[in-house]
Amino acid sequence: MNGSAVPSDPAPTAAAKLGSVGLAYPWLVVGMLWWISFFNYADRQAISAVFPLLKAEMDLTDGQLGLLGSAFAWVYGLSAPLAGIIVDRVRRKTAILGGLQAWSLICLATGLSRRFWQLVVFRAAEGLGETFYYPASTALLSDYHGRATRSRALGIHQTSVYIGTIAGSFFAGLIAEHFGWRWSFVVFGGLGIVLGVVLARFLIEPRRGAVEESGAGFLAAGRVGEGLRLRAVWPLIAKRPTVLVLMLAFMCANFVAMVLLTWMPAYLKERFDLGLAEAALTATLYVQLASMVAAPVGGWLADRWRQNSPGGRILVQALGVLGGAPFVFLCGQTGSVAWLIAALTAWGLFKGCYDANIFAAVFDVVPPQARGTVAGLMNMAGWLGGGAPAPVVVGLLAERYGLGPVIASTALVYVAAGLLLLAGGLTFVRRDLARALERHRPFGCPDGSISGETGADRAP
Repeated sequence: MNGSAVPSDPAPTAAAKLGSVGLAYPWLVVGMLWWISFFNYADRQAISAVFPLLKAEMDLTDGQLGLLGSAFAWVYGLSAPLAGIIVDRVRRKTAILGGLQAWSLICLATGLSRRFWQLVVFRAAEGLGETFYYPASTALLSDYHGRATRSRALGIHQTSVYIGTIAGSFFAGLIAEHFGWRWSFVVFGGLGIVLGVVLARFLIEPRRGAVEESGAGFLAAGRVGEGLRLRAVWPLIAKRPTVLVLMLAFMCANFVAMVLLTWMPAYLKERFDLGLAEAALTATLYVQLASMVAAPVGGWLADRWRQNSPGGRILVQALGVLGGAPFVFLCGQTGSVAWLIAALTAWGLFKGCYDANIFAAVFDVVPPQARGTVAGLMNMAGWLGGGAPAPVVVGLLAERYGLGPVIASTALVYVAAGLLLLAGGLTFVRRDLARALERHRPFGCPDGSISGETGADRAP
């Protein structure tokens, strides 16, 4: 399957739109995508907040609740590589807004479920709808923000994940307590549909790789390049160990994150006898707000460190997971609400530093034409290897050992991620960055070159 040229928005119309906002538009794009990402996470998080109501109404076990949490992750992860390949061959704007409308409709329809299997089907379908968003959005942002600002832009965009998680958990619990759990999905799905209609007027498709081109505008006319050929996917990973290291680390980090998102509300209700909405809010508020503060800081630090070291972004990620590991352990061991809040907050600060650079780090060592595909592979690794098994594994182990000890033990997974990132940032990245910028390497460009390369971007 060969790539084909992907047209941007018609040049005169798009250029006129861009001219009306000037150089601020790349940051306005961050703001528009922020709201889409907000609903991406609010919709997926809402289900965990109503676990106790679902358990009581449908007589579900912890294992079944874990399966419900995993249904989304399995489909999301399995479809991610195909989504990434498609994203490299179509307008990212279409993939982003089309995905938003699809998953919002599915979220709304989830409120119609009457049986457990229906919930599983809707959750799986929502995973299919949402899987296009991150390959498309991160690739699009990378064409508005180059090496100097990419981590900051993606770090600010990442804050939507935390606010969306808080809002999805708290408001789903609040709505469920007053009107029933079904209305939580109706409200979130309906608002997402409205957002998609509004943003269709303002989001502009940039030219692929334009930000790396000296003197080229975001919407410069001309050929935009081709997507990565399928036969080049595995050689990309095999010949760039940095990509593999980042995928494995993301798998570990996502495992721990899914434990927090899926089981922490139920754990707090069980351990500290909190109300449904209070447990959902406590489980998400402190860690997510702390991550929201830390992600832009982690992005800024990574942009600065990257100017002096090829592995700067990866080393910031290593700091994030290794620094967060002791606080993950404390969350599952403390019997004090005050200490739990302190641990969740510290965990969130370190988590934000890691999260800000998930895609910015890997985009350093792959060309623009491959970014959607590689982001899709990253999501596959993170969700199939980490996110999908986490709810089921923790649910089954909790039936025997209790949630607290199982949550605490996931700190070891964070340590494994940190060791992988140290290896990547100190050993592999310099060589892989040089390979990514070699003009003779064939990544979809007809002449074997990587469009958008400039002498200033070559590896030191």
